[in-house]
Amino acid sequence: MDIFGKIKEKLSHEFIDIIEWLDYTDDTIAHRFERYQNEIKNGAKLIVREGQTAVFINEGQLADVFEPGTYDLTTQNLPILATLKGWKYGFNSPFKAEVYFVNTHLFTDEKWGTKSPITLSDDRFGLVEIRAFGTYAFKISDAGKFIIDIVGTDSNFTNFEINEHLKSLIATRFTNTVGQANLPIELYAANTTELSDTCREVMAPEFQSVGISLEKFYIENVSMPEDLKKEIFEYSRIDKLDLDKLTKFKTAKAIEAAAQNEGGTAGAGMGMGMGFVLAQQMGGMMNPQMGGVTVQGQPAAAQTPPPMPMPTQYFYAVNGTQHGPVSFEQLQALFAGRTVNRDSLVWKQGMAAWTPLREVEELKSFLGGNTPPPLPTE
Repeated sequence: MDIFGKIKEKLSHEFIDIIEWLDYTDDTIAHRFERYQNEIKNGAKLIVREGQTAVFINEGQLADVFEPGTYDLTTQNLPILATLKGWKYGFNSPFKAEVYFVNTHLFTDEKWGTKSPITLSDDRFGLVEIRAFGTYAFKISDAGKFIIDIVGTDSNFTNFEINEHLKSLIATRFTNTVGQANLPIELYAANTTELSDTCREVMAPEFQSVGISLEKFYIENVSMPEDLKKEIFEYSRIDKLDLDKLTKFKTAKAIEAAAQNEGGTAGAGMGMGMGFVLAQQMGGMMNPQMGGVTVQGQPAAAQTPPPMPMPTQYFYAVNGTQHGPVSFEQLQALFAGRTVNRDSLVWKQGMAAWTPLREVEELKSFLGGNTPPPLPTE
């Protein structure tokens, strides 16, 4: 071979490019393969490794997409680019195109969280605020769409850049989902698995619209103010107990505490009431010993007092379930413990229908704010 043949052979080898990308990072999603003036020689070799996709862009338009493998770049392997360039009979000269390598492996343990508290309306506790945080995993499912819609002309696109967008999307959709779920407030923390699955189903189509597949979504914690948490714990314990027995127990404790307050009006009144009860009990015990003694000419039996009037018994509804009967004092204790409220339905004998507590005359004292009428003027 003469000297000109050797030079021609050398130049032919130098004109053959090898296009590949070795990723030494853990956070790069898309990398643009840099060429001088973006020129690629005819017959260049393209190497796409496992976990990668190569995307060819021509003048801002999506051309050809290559899955893992080794390719010799000819018009047969670049049908879309050949159409865009107008190559009818192949090409022999270098051509211009941007080549992006997209990392298609799974990006895991990405963090998300609500920046501001979410306000929810609960039937028992009113307006409450919760926060939530967790993790998610994603991967690029449509490399061409992802390059066009998200990456644009960025030469090195990392998951930090896309995470800011994804976190905002997740927070917005999470807020909408929990708002529409309309669950009792205590169930948000107890059903994180079901809620996570629901949120992933809601968010997946929006991720897919830009070429991203939301593979995993986890809610790790739902937090709420400490005072609300204590109320929920107390309510859950009460809900598991016999409400009638619990009310009687609380009433007995209240009587005991009032009786010990000897210096107060409540204690004095309670003491008098207990004294009357004891006197009646003692009178009943002594009557059998009187042996038919008459008073003012009447037989002893005629001196027996009539039966004590039965105290009014109330029924009340909680979450659509009827409870009771309970006494006035027991119902007052239930109101103080927030088992019932001003809007709870109650019923007693003689009432035509269930009525909100606030509309029952003798129960309005529970609501407070009662003011006596002005004294009559002389």
